[in-house]
Amino acid sequence: MEVLKIIITVIFVIVCLSLSVCVLAQEGKSAGLSGSISGLADTYWGKNRSRSKEGGLLKATIILAAAFIVLSIVLNVL
Repeated sequence: MEVLKIIITVIFVIVCLSLSVCVLAQEGKSAGLSGSISGLADTYWGKNRSRSKEGGLLKATIILAAAFIVLSIVLNVL
């Protein structure tokens, strides 16, 4: 049982570091006044955001956050 806890703890640390990197790599959601004037949402990248780097980071952040919550609960129970 102790080996399982060590393995889960190592995975938890990796997930924590990965989640931090994903959050810090994302751009801000508000582009400020220049973004609203230039119509940032109407550009090609605005329409295909799910296929861009930002979309990938968003999906990775959601998955890593879910893994973080699950691993936190599992480590608390153990």
